[in-house]
Amino acid sequence: MIVLFLLCSTGTKAQEKKWTLEDCINYAVANNLGLKRQILQTETAEANYLKSKMDVLPSLNLGSDARIGFGRSVDPVTNLITFKQNISNSYSLNTNFQLFSGFTTLNSISANKFMLKAGLESEKIRRNILIVDILGQYYQVLYARGLESASKLQLELSEKQQFRIVKMVETGKEALSKQFEIESQVSADRLAYTIAHNSASQALTTMKQMLQLDPGTEFDIAIPEMNSLLISDQSYDPDSIYNIASNILPRLKAIGYELHAYEKQVSVAKGAISPSLSVGGAVYTGYYKVLSGDTGEQVSFSTQFKNNNSQAVYMSLNVPIFNNYTTGRNIKTAKIRKNDAALRLEQEKNSLYTEIENACLDYNRGRDEFMAARSNFEFNRKSFGAVEKKFETGLVDVTDYSAAKTTLFRAETEELRTKLQLIIRKLTISFYTTGEYENTILN
Repeated sequence: MIVLFLLCSTGTKAQEKKWTLEDCINYAVANNLGLKRQILQTETAEANYLKSKMDVLPSLNLGSDARIGFGRSVDPVTNLITFKQNISNSYSLNTNFQLFSGFTTLNSISANKFMLKAGLESEKIRRNILIVDILGQYYQVLYARGLESASKLQLELSEKQQFRIVKMVETGKEALSKQFEIESQVSADRLAYTIAHNSASQALTTMKQMLQLDPGTEFDIAIPEMNSLLISDQSYDPDSIYNIASNILPRLKAIGYELHAYEKQVSVAKGAISPSLSVGGAVYTGYYKVLSGDTGEQVSFSTQFKNNNSQAVYMSLNVPIFNNYTTGRNIKTAKIRKNDAALRLEQEKNSLYTEIENACLDYNRGRDEFMAARSNFEFNRKSFGAVEKKFETGLVDVTDYSAAKTTLFRAETEELRTKLQLIIRKLTISFYTTGEYENTILN
């Protein structure tokens, strides 16, 4: 009854856009600020990975400086002391290549690669959390709308009986006291409807806030067809679902990649114990010109640039002996991070199995509750129909009629609650076997 009323009511504002669950999810994934920040963190990890790969290449730097000399200085042409004002200009080209550094560069590349993979999985985690929140609030809106519709139906039933009784009182077929009783019932139903309407509006506002829509944006959700929900005797085995989930869920993959990264970081820290060997080369040249006094004929810039050229190659060996326990502290810290990641991974596995086991139990209980609630609603709907006919013929009073109507309302809302609850629980179990809520909800 609730779903039929909701479906009918959607046509009253056909000109407004109705947001489906898919629309809400797509918009949130594309525009959520928290998810965008997580993407920026992943881009940072990508930049770190690229930087570590570039560290394999030799460095190359070009330098130049210009200087004006006053007073006592050395003439670079004659190597004699001079007091003449002069200008000098030098150029250099340097390169350096790390031959060996305890494999720290290669291990850093591997560590940053795993951190990038962990970042990509963290994006999926953040996106799934966002989708879970949207999903929960979407069905909360549906439930609030269902309560609102059920309350309105109750009010309309009371108003219908009020209209009938008022006419009967006017013709003298009913006592005025009965009119007062039904008016009291109408007033109570109107209050219940007002509360339900406000609750639905609040749920819709919360959904709008979660989507982070611009102020003033018109927002309403589309009511899906929920009568097509199929209830089967299917039962879920927690062990089987866990075996699938443990291999595909990003929450485990992210920690697993972090663990591999920290293992490589331990190797990076240990690499600082090893000697490092590097080679390099440099090319120098320069220009000198006297600016004051009897300068005589001076060599041109091009000639000096060519004649003053010098080259050098070098090899550098660095053997660490004592560094104030910096290396030892770095190694110990890296091992602590690795051990912590291993513990977090085991903790997350235990938590995941507990969640899956509870989800399976909740689904089985929810299935039984829904089937019982649906049967109870059908029984009360028929029972209320009989009571309503008796009330119209005067065989039952307003109190009995109101009690039957209240019982029907409770049965109807309970049927809706258990239905929505069962949908969410089934989606949750499906998620554990797919790894992403998009695949579960949108397909």
